[in-house]
Amino acid sequence: MPKIKTNRGAAKRFKRNAAGTFKRNASHRRHILTKKSTKRMRHLRGPKALHKSDVKSAQRMIPYC
Repeated sequence: MPKIKTNRGAAKRFKRNAAGTFKRNASHRRHILTKKSTKRMRHLRGPKALHKSDVKSAQRMIPYC
């Protein structure tokens, strides 16, 4: 049986941790930063967990991580 191809876009966006959950980066941090408050940017800085409803599709896209 052939290997399953990894979705390269998903592999660049999500990383699986030891617990089996996926971490992701926050959106809205690329441009038009002047109107966003410092507090808002600070909260967007750290890694976030992928929502539980999206985990199944992420596992399908990244089978070997």
